[in-house]
Amino acid sequence: MYTNVPPLYGMLCGRGVFRYMRAGLCKTRFYFAAVRRTKRKGRYKTIIKSQHQINEQIRDREVRVIGADGQQLGVMGLHEALRLAEESGLDLVKISPTAIPPVCKIMDYGKYKFDLGKKEKENRRNQKMVELKEVRLSMTIDTNDLNVKSRQAQKFLESGNKVLVSIRLRGRQNAHPTLGIEVMNKFFETLEGKAVMDKKPTSEGRNITMVLSPVKQ
Repeated sequence: MYTNVPPLYGMLCGRGVFRYMRAGLCKTRFYFAAVRRTKRKGRYKTIIKSQHQINEQIRDREVRVIGADGQQLGVMGLHEALRLAEESGLDLVKISPTAIPPVCKIMDYGKYKFDLGKKEKENRRNQKMVELKEVRLSMTIDTNDLNVKSRQAQKFLESGNKVLVSIRLRGRQNAHPTLGIEVMNKFFETLEGKAVMDKKPTSEGRNITMVLSPVKQ
């Protein structure tokens, strides 16, 4: 009736990758998990990749069913839900396993995975990495150098990046941080209409910093 086997055993199926099969109390029920073998302090860490349960993989007695058209079909037995999905030529997919009872939806699971992968790929293509670029000023910077630094910051902002503006206080300058803040505000004025101030000029130890972001179009 019950198997007397170790709860966890595995077979090597690739460099550093194991596939483990965890046996339950019943001979006919097994749970599979793909794991990555990473040694930490003499032990191995198991990473389980989650996925939807579909059709016969669902073991709940009762489920709340949503039709392919989004209509609520109510709570019913699992066999009835599977029958409805089969009659529609679709799959029964558990979409909310933590709900009581779990929520399942009738859908074309293959098409759902294809559309999801396509959407994720499109999002990655459209995603733009925002970097934090740094522009360094000084307490004694002259007007020409200030304009050069301003053009440099403007290029960073036009590329969609944020800009960290910093001033390093040296020697007696540490006694007059307000002069550094005035330089920061003057620098910000040169970028009027092209930048917004995420972080106002702040004195932190021997440094004065300010963070700017591009103006949203």
